[in-house]
Amino acid sequence: MTRPFIALAGVLISMPAFAEGINGADTAWILTATALVLFMTVPGLSLFYGGLVRSKNVLSVLMQCFSITCLISILWLIAGYSLAFSDGGSANAFIGGLGNVMMASIGEDTVVGTIPESAFALFQMTFAIITPALIIGGFAERMRFSAMLIFSAAWSLLVYAPVCHWVWGGGWLSDLGIMDFAGGLVVHLTAGVGALVAAVMLGNRRGFPRQPMVPHNMPLTMMGAGMLWVGWFGFNGGSALAANGDAAMAMLATHTSAAAGALTWMVAEWVRYGKPSALGAVTGMVAGLGTITPASGFVGPGGALIIGLCAGLICFLATNYIKRSLKIDDSLDVFPVHGVGGILGTLLTAVFASNALGVFSGQEELNIANQLGIQAVGIGAVLVYTAIVTAFILWVTNMLVGNRVEADEELEGLDLVSHNERGYDL
Repeated sequence: MTRPFIALAGVLISMPAFAEGINGADTAWILTATALVLFMTVPGLSLFYGGLVRSKNVLSVLMQCFSITCLISILWLIAGYSLAFSDGGSANAFIGGLGNVMMASIGEDTVVGTIPESAFALFQMTFAIITPALIIGGFAERMRFSAMLIFSAAWSLLVYAPVCHWVWGGGWLSDLGIMDFAGGLVVHLTAGVGALVAAVMLGNRRGFPRQPMVPHNMPLTMMGAGMLWVGWFGFNGGSALAANGDAAMAMLATHTSAAAGALTWMVAEWVRYGKPSALGAVTGMVAGLGTITPASGFVGPGGALIIGLCAGLICFLATNYIKRSLKIDDSLDVFPVHGVGGILGTLLTAVFASNALGVFSGQEELNIANQLGIQAVGIGAVLVYTAIVTAFILWVTNMLVGNRVEADEELEGLDLVSHNERGYDL
């Protein structure tokens, strides 16, 4: 099995096919998966993040997720899709071209594989939306709304689109043979690194780490987590771009890893602190989901189980290290969950994708050591590029509008300061 996005890169940059190539079942599944992935951002991620912040900032987080959905949708239409998936000419290895600005070449009769290109572009749009939305967890409760909008727009075009092209659009990592089924590098590592850089550059919330900053509404967070779990079936299963065995296996692997990640985090928390928490359970679930993402279409259920167990433990340790030892206020643990999970999953893909591991075998014939080297190159390139460009964008936005709200505004809360509304008016 070849990575679907990579296999279709040649189709995307060739002459359009005709409508008779469309498969109804595949199209129906991708349209459903598209709705599921959008459901992950609004309302899933919105509620998940909204419950984790303090009550004076809940509306600001919901507003950020909602606004990013609108903003990135328009940018993807105008230029993002073209930069990620069209032919960039001599620069094709690094960035797509502008030949498909405003999706000019997409019509009802253009197809990608067995689905309409409009469905493919819309499905990819939902990935482009959720990635910068994940980043807001790194600077939650302290960034200006205007700075967030400028940052998200620039980051989508300067970080997400190029990395997406490298991996899925026929770029240099695709040519190298990188394995990233649904976004371990493209989504989770870029979002995790972006959040960590933002957390460091904006500085800690006032009072961190001396004052406890506990979630204000865990039922809200758990509802959002459940929506993320369900939506992730579209995220990973839809990445097969067909209603076939790859999609079914990706969904099975996704569910297995999520369950294993949640249980492992709960046990680790139970051992270390004496009690398992609802926050730990849902965070472990998200860690399991993020870590299986790059591997989901390549591994079997046995490999997914091991990946989920590793995700729950390693992301738990990373979260504690970053907050307690390094004292970096990545407010909602984006880097230790998504960034570390993306790195871990990308590396473990090279192991458990192999079909020579007995009950833990995956779907591929590959040289594990060689593939590990390719995966490591991809991780290093994406990490360094994302960190540098994210830091530059934040520097520019700070010069333009100032990234951080004033001290008295942070104390008052962003709901009133940014939107003149309250999340709760009881």
